[in-house]
Amino acid sequence: MTIELTLLTSVAHRGKEITAPRLRGLLALLAGEPRAGCGTGRLVAGLWPDEQPENPTKALQILVSRARSLLGREVIAGTPTGYRIALREDQVDAWAVQLHVAASTEKARAGDHHGAVAEAEAGLALWDAGPAEGGPLDDPVTGLRLEFAAAHTALTRLRALSLARSGRREEAVGPLGELVDAHPLDEEQLLELMRCQAVTAGAAAALTSYDDHRRRLRDELGTDPGPALQELHQELLRGQAPAVRRGVPHEPNPLLGRHADIAAVTRLIHSSRVTSIVGPGGLGKTRLAGAVAREADHRVVHLVPLAGVGRDADVAAEVASALGAGEGPREAGPLAGIVGALGPGPALLVLDNCEQVVSGVADLVRALVSMTRNVSVLTTSRAPLGLSSEAVHPLPELDARTTVELFEQRARAARPDAELPADAVADLCRRLDGLPLATELAAARVRVMSVAEIARRLEDRFALLRGGPRDAPRRHRTLHAVVDWSWNLLEPDGRAALRALSVLPGGFTTEAAAHLTGSRDVLDVLDVLEDLVDQSLLKVTDTAHGARFRMLETVREFAAAHREQAGEEDLVEDRFTGWAREFGVTHHDAPFGPEPVASWQLIRAEQDNLVQALRLALARDDADTAAAVAAVLSALWTTEANYTRLMALAHDTAPLLARHRPAPAYVEPTRTALALMTVTLFLAHGAGAVRPLAGLRRLPSAPPDTLVRAASTVLCALPEILASGDRKPLEALCSGDVPLLAGVANCVASYLWESEHDPERALEAARGMLDAFADRDVPLLRYWPQARIGELCLRMERGAEAIGPMRSAMAELEHFGEGQDPVGLSWGLMLAHLQTGDLEAASTGWNTPCGTSPRA
Repeated sequence: MTIELTLLTSVAHRGKEITAPRLRGLLALLAGEPRAGCGTGRLVAGLWPDEQPENPTKALQILVSRARSLLGREVIAGTPTGYRIALREDQVDAWAVQLHVAASTEKARAGDHHGAVAEAEAGLALWDAGPAEGGPLDDPVTGLRLEFAAAHTALTRLRALSLARSGRREEAVGPLGELVDAHPLDEEQLLELMRCQAVTAGAAAALTSYDDHRRRLRDELGTDPGPALQELHQELLRGQAPAVRRGVPHEPNPLLGRHADIAAVTRLIHSSRVTSIVGPGGLGKTRLAGAVAREADHRVVHLVPLAGVGRDADVAAEVASALGAGEGPREAGPLAGIVGALGPGPALLVLDNCEQVVSGVADLVRALVSMTRNVSVLTTSRAPLGLSSEAVHPLPELDARTTVELFEQRARAARPDAELPADAVADLCRRLDGLPLATELAAARVRVMSVAEIARRLEDRFALLRGGPRDAPRRHRTLHAVVDWSWNLLEPDGRAALRALSVLPGGFTTEAAAHLTGSRDVLDVLDVLEDLVDQSLLKVTDTAHGARFRMLETVREFAAAHREQAGEEDLVEDRFTGWAREFGVTHHDAPFGPEPVASWQLIRAEQDNLVQALRLALARDDADTAAAVAAVLSALWTTEANYTRLMALAHDTAPLLARHRPAPAYVEPTRTALALMTVTLFLAHGAGAVRPLAGLRRLPSAPPDTLVRAASTVLCALPEILASGDRKPLEALCSGDVPLLAGVANCVASYLWESEHDPERALEAARGMLDAFADRDVPLLRYWPQARIGELCLRMERGAEAIGPMRSAMAELEHFGEGQDPVGLSWGLMLAHLQTGDLEAASTGWNTPCGTSPRA
């Protein structure tokens, strides 16, 4: 929201104060009628209350004209009867206040008290320090401010009440006390104040407030407090006894890295009837729930572990037994006993480890929500309950710093004199998925192993990470047991999907999942993926290309072992290479097209998967897959100028692809792969490019209608040109009437003339490349020639000539949005300024960020 016009505490437009009294009055009168505007008669009467001008209509027109010249003609619009402010409601502070009042009220009614506080505070921020005071009563600005003072009061009240109801009771005490002093008969405010006092100052303070209110009512009105206050009074009297905490354990050691999660869950249990902490096994859900339960300000808190319950039908009886409630009346079953044990509240029931009996827990919680008013439920599970009353807190993995701190803490406890090299510990902890359990099990191995030995043996993490403390649940004494607990809760199709998808090291899209699981349609696999996400075995994030799923390395290794046991390796690898082959065929030359940024993002997301598929294809001598995958990786790394990876790729794949005879569907990917390998090896080794070039020349010829095909045409002609010493065939290509072919030929000629120590001809060829590509709507072809011209001018120490092309190249980079400069244009521009003697430009411009880069 951007406020254009302010009226509440100062009259200003875009921060510039308006001092003319009648202009201020005009804007205030118009702001008082946001929708229909204000009629001429009303404006005249409000602006000239004592004595009207001879021609009131003309005077008003002149005033409006002055306002338009000051603010802009678009700010004040005419209506059939007068004028109106033509700004949106969120652009005028007086109107925006009303929006915040409505939004805060709506969120408070919906139970979103945190949102209500945020809306109220945003509205109150539109006043500098409360409603402005003073001014004559007939001043329109004063009248407007008096009118909107009620909105300020409403926001103040909404904020105070919502602070209390969201659990921020210490913050709420002061504002509520001021409101109660100002409006002593408002019992809703007093009710929340007493609740806050009971938590922050003790029940005695709240009871004192109640007694003061009761005496005032009897003395002034001869009546008693309302039912809600009387009920709270009785609760406070009963609450003089110690608060009930049953089943809530004390922590054996500090809970690291979870302060933000404790605060977040605490807020949720105050704003939602049901809160679920959800995450994979070994992440610390139980400890987090215990920490929240210990700090909860509810009068009654019960924590009931459900890990030992195996049937949905047994959940209610187990909870009733843990609460010491029995079953209550026969016709009501254990539910009535649970409700009785929790009492009138406020009570918090924590149900731990619900994943194996989610349906039974959901049924119990649904019934409790409908039967009680002041009972909140907190659950921990690997899957949410799926209730409309539920708010979910997905528990994240520990960050790298906290994982290291936890490892070092537990390792010192296991062997105080152990050597814990910082780099080795950090490297080890990066491989533990941020799972507290895995970190603690690894640290326990320090008793008999060094950190380096633990890291080496982590390749078989399930054999290594076992032997947890005796006071841990049995299912948490080995990492294998934790994951196996989740695995056994899955349906067969969920297990099959995990076995197949574990072959992908870099995450996957829904389309890839459909291919790997053998689904005929993407929709067929969505239900399985949703269940795996619900079970905290997959994580999902949004990307520019849609949802992307990720598997913890621990889960991936577990599923891969089951895939091998099931004898599915060949089937899954066939599907995996098939997916990679199709991806390569579809995108092999996309980075050289009109939308390179989208292509880079798409290919980079699959980069780890493609590298893995390429390794598999090479091991299988699967040339079609190797060609398609090498092509798309070569295209990405060429435009990123990642020459190290390009060289390694050419070394690994050129022997197989050079002798490959591709089927028609794979000719173009093979051409792309071999062409880019040829360029890479020519630049690095010259004659070392013979093998991929031989393979490129064996492919069927194709018209030079794409950049790769044009490059292939020039590369295939290059050996004869170099061998004969006759440069006329190359010059003919440079001056030809096929733009792509001419542009590529000029590029090659530019490097050739430079290698033959003829920089002027090299520069001329680079400019010919720029001319040839001038009409091509391909970002790379707009950037590439300019960068080459600047590079050559710089090498010839003609810095003044280099500056223009380099700036043009950088301007092209800024259109791509990638924010990197791999070819060093910024440094080149600095050197160009140094060559011209402009030291100031060199010192300030060398690190100027350029927007993006095709990394050519």
